[in-house]
Amino acid sequence: MSRAVVTVSGGLDSVTLAHLLFADGWDLTLASFDYGQRHVKELDYAEACAARLGVGHRVVDLRSVGALLSGSALTDDGVDVPEGHYTDESMKATVVPNRNMILLSVATGLAVAEGADVVATAVHAGDHPIYPDCRPEFISGFEALARRANEGFAPAEFSVLAPFLHMDKASIVAKAAELDVPLRDTWSCYRGGERHCGRCGTCVERREAFEVAGVTDPTEYETVAV
Repeated sequence: MSRAVVTVSGGLDSVTLAHLLFADGWDLTLASFDYGQRHVKELDYAEACAARLGVGHRVVDLRSVGALLSGSALTDDGVDVPEGHYTDESMKATVVPNRNMILLSVATGLAVAEGADVVATAVHAGDHPIYPDCRPEFISGFEALARRANEGFAPAEFSVLAPFLHMDKASIVAKAAELDVPLRDTWSCYRGGERHCGRCGTCVERREAFEVAGVTDPTEYETVAV
């Protein structure tokens, strides 16, 4: 059986990825990261995903690193979380410098230590316009770097698996419905309150993805942005 380390935040995309790979027969370890994000409660949903699938789960404490990555609405209380439909400009506030490079590097180290063949990430096409570390060029470049950095220790064909790379979020919701993923048990909201706020860009994106996919949205929102 092939082994994979999957970066799982607890969000809709990464939880669906874990379910997809599990259904395909992969031996999984889920890797989640506490980097001081204001929506750290997402990790509870990652833990629930691991328990549901009966797979290993590692939570990596990167809070000291996250404290250095100021200027993002995700890690800096002085920066407001943007509301409403995302625009290229508003999305910039949610960029955490070098985040995917850091997280995938740690996940790759874990994968090599565990003898895994693959590290998997749920980046998707909707992230491409603003997030450079979610684009195809980054994934292919990181894969080449990971192979070189672990030559002789990782499998020769060690790879970065990103099956959603050219899919939009609605397509991921549709795939989740096919797999019977309990999407109620996923977290997207960047505010990290008791319920999804319904106003921030990630909540708006989540709600619209369900609408476009024609899948009933089980999420409880405090309010619904117009």
